[in-house]
Amino acid sequence: MSAPREMLGSRLGFLLLSAGCAIGLGNVWRFPYITGAYGGAALVGIYLLCLLAVTPILVMELAVGRAARCNMGRALKVLEPAGTCWHRCGWFALVGSYLLMMFYTTVTGWLLAYCWYMATGALNGLDPAGVGRFFQGMLARPSVQVLSMSLVVLTGCAVCALGVRRGVERVVKFMMLGLLLILLALVLRAVTLPGAGAGIAFYLAPDPQRLSQAGIFTAINAAMNQAFFTISVGIGSMTIFGSYQPKDRSLTGEAALIVGLDTFVAIMAGLIIFPACFAFGVNPGAGPGLVFVTLPNIFNSMEGGQIWGTLFFIFMGFAALSTVIAVFENIISYSVDVWGMPRRRATLLHLLGLWLCSLPCGLGFNVLSDVHPLGPGSTVLDLEDFLISNNLLFAGTLLFLFFCTTRRGWGWENFLAEANAGRGLRFPAGLRFYLRWVLPCLIAGIFIMGYVERLGGS
Repeated sequence: MSAPREMLGSRLGFLLLSAGCAIGLGNVWRFPYITGAYGGAALVGIYLLCLLAVTPILVMELAVGRAARCNMGRALKVLEPAGTCWHRCGWFALVGSYLLMMFYTTVTGWLLAYCWYMATGALNGLDPAGVGRFFQGMLARPSVQVLSMSLVVLTGCAVCALGVRRGVERVVKFMMLGLLLILLALVLRAVTLPGAGAGIAFYLAPDPQRLSQAGIFTAINAAMNQAFFTISVGIGSMTIFGSYQPKDRSLTGEAALIVGLDTFVAIMAGLIIFPACFAFGVNPGAGPGLVFVTLPNIFNSMEGGQIWGTLFFIFMGFAALSTVIAVFENIISYSVDVWGMPRRRATLLHLLGLWLCSLPCGLGFNVLSDVHPLGPGSTVLDLEDFLISNNLLFAGTLLFLFFCTTRRGWGWENFLAEANAGRGLRFPAGLRFYLRWVLPCLIAGIFIMGYVERLGGS
């Protein structure tokens, strides 16, 4: 007889753990950028509507996990009707999580390295060009890349080895509470900088002209893309946390709180970035350059900048590490649930596997810098990001949609019963047509746009 499934210790732990999986780098460097580029508050309104449109997928992942009490890899087999083959797609949980972590561990390593650099004053006194050279120099050093990535992998696996309640829940709860406190402190500092008002207006005041210049369809696609990826669905990372959740609360209400916390962090991140950029006359760019080049320049110009810069990178490190630990738990639980492997042995196995699979990304900026898998200028990181973000996540999301809405899957009635078990917000039963036919078309549209953008830029 198998041992009873370990459960999370509290509702707060579940909410912070699930939100920690969703809150990541995209909240800080992508959401503020698209908001500023596509019309400020006008884009925020579109984004919130898009987020409402895709939140049911999060409820589905949580429901599948809670009903089956296991990882996505086994849950599909437990819940599928006899004679069907949904279980053959269970590998999405393992392969998708590995693909995500193959580059996420490297970028998280950059953040940990910058915590050290900011705290020790390594960036003090550098002009803007010097900060850019510093970042490029860090990328060019294989030793720094491998060491920082290894620290991330070791940390994630060590936390998961302690178990769900003693390790994953306890550590991520601490990180998330620390993240929120540091976030509020940074926001208060940023909005009180001289000239910060212009940045706040650029960020949040509705600007129909900017929206019109960018194109309403382009803005909607950007908002939908951000909403889709911010809730971290498609590879079972939310399924596993649903499996650790008791049935005393309805999953729709829990999903709404998770999405609300994720959105709060994204909006607050913009209230750090835009006021600071406008206060010091810096153009807020997107992507790694914003975090690792633009913002360090601002901290260098700010009174007490070394302290605020260190706090910022601790905040970023917590956001990234919480995602790493959550996805590592999904990977390790796959071996426990599907292969019947003891947790400690599974952790050791994936520590080695994740470390080896993360090497190409870290070395892609130095030893493997001549490798351009998606055309001139592309890196190994670009390929890995494209495979997971533009392909496997879409396939995994469609899998959950069809599994929960079709008769040959788990079925609509079974899904509704699980989603509505317990106290709280009820899932709207009238959404079946939308989820069965409309949302898959929206997802297909984002998938096609991703390839159009990729082919157009190559």
